[in-house]
Amino acid sequence: MKYVLGIDFGGGASKATLLAENGKIVATNTVEYPTSYPQVGFAEQNPWDWYDATCRTIGEILEKSGVHAENIVAVSLDAATHTAVLTDENFQPIRPAIYWTDSRSTEEVRFLRENYLDVIEREVLHKPDTIWTLPQLMWVQKHEPEVWRKTRRIMFAKDFVRHQLTDDFVTDVIEAQGSMFFDYTRMTWSETLCGLLGMRTDSEMLPKLVQPTDIVGEITAKAASQTGLQAGTPVLCGTTDTVMEVYASGAVAQGQMTIKLATAGRICVVTDRAYPNPYLINYSHVAQGLWYPGTATKSCAASFRWYRDTFGGEFQALAEGAASVPVGCGGLMYHPYLNGELTPYADPKLCGSFIGVRAGHTKNHFTRAVFEGVAMSMLDCRRALESIHIPHDEVAVAIGGGAQSPIWRQILADALSITLIQKENSDSSFGSAMMAGVAIEIFTSLADALKCCSKEVSRTFPVAENTEKYAEMFVKYKAVHDALAPIYHG
Repeated sequence: MKYVLGIDFGGGASKATLLAENGKIVATNTVEYPTSYPQVGFAEQNPWDWYDATCRTIGEILEKSGVHAENIVAVSLDAATHTAVLTDENFQPIRPAIYWTDSRSTEEVRFLRENYLDVIEREVLHKPDTIWTLPQLMWVQKHEPEVWRKTRRIMFAKDFVRHQLTDDFVTDVIEAQGSMFFDYTRMTWSETLCGLLGMRTDSEMLPKLVQPTDIVGEITAKAASQTGLQAGTPVLCGTTDTVMEVYASGAVAQGQMTIKLATAGRICVVTDRAYPNPYLINYSHVAQGLWYPGTATKSCAASFRWYRDTFGGEFQALAEGAASVPVGCGGLMYHPYLNGELTPYADPKLCGSFIGVRAGHTKNHFTRAVFEGVAMSMLDCRRALESIHIPHDEVAVAIGGGAQSPIWRQILADALSITLIQKENSDSSFGSAMMAGVAIEIFTSLADALKCCSKEVSRTFPVAENTEKYAEMFVKYKAVHDALAPIYHG
């Protein structure tokens, strides 16, 4: 039996999925790592934590499965976009990676909006915001000039880890689209926007651009000793976590929609073209000729993890407690703006809040308020998406770690008034494993891999009565934002 391995690097953990050629998942494993918040608005991760998690999760998945390393015939990685790793000439990181949820680069964003908005809208198809790599690196240039002077390579999260496995220096074109210095019209680095960083497009600082399915290297002897994989195992370039989740969900045709409850929340629709719009983030799909434009809320499952880590508890017990509380939490409301917000505000200065607290509220109320607050933010995303009139199906596949929670799925289905499909597996490491199987021809195509591996297990239908209650709650949710935003800006 042949096997392929997909490894994802999410906001707080790395997950690996070992997939057999018969389409069965043999084993999965997850290893968490921290995010540091050294100042208000800052969010950073240590790149070596990603690689340490890689070594641990591969070793544990081999132990769990009993599969011999020589039978793993390909590996593919994915991670969140925007997160740059600045290294010296020996590919050693010279500062922590600024994570995409970081909002320190507000002044750089303002500069870009005032001076380069036309170029960015034309070449990048997005609106400047603190999530993008370009303003983050401009911040480093200004505030940490000694770091920038030492920088010899700019890598992205999954590419840094893959370099430790293979010694390559490349990135894929979808990952590059998340940098804000990539020109979509020519599908290469942007001369103008790279120039803002003092770089030429042929600079040795920038990785070579390849396709996600390209095999870019092999497991080195050193990496084999650290991970337990066999030296010489082929490694794909891989790509971004969201497109791997979109693919893993089975969304490979126009109009299919995914709703993601991960570190960030996303609502994406598969289309045959990009939709340049201030509300949308546009990325290419791994399925040739397709795109998956979508809206986004910054702190989705990140809100729950923050809540759990701050106030204590275990997910299952907290979720069960939330299920005992009626819709609306007795007036308690949560806004998930822990690191500012994207759709529809593009406002890094917004803050999270609990509001409407009464003496009768319990921890169960607060837990449900987190679930409902994220659902309200996702409703904000859906209404922004509908205003653009992109054709889409009337059902959506729920993806991301939060989608595994029945109570959260029901709240989301009710709030968005949409039927949510749950697949047996739809996480990004599963998508990466399937794509690895396509690259080495275990599967004949992306569609063939889905046919072999992807299965629907349930549907969550909206309850009309609850949908009406959430529609009323949404009016108050928006009013609270409108009232508090000027305070946060002050």
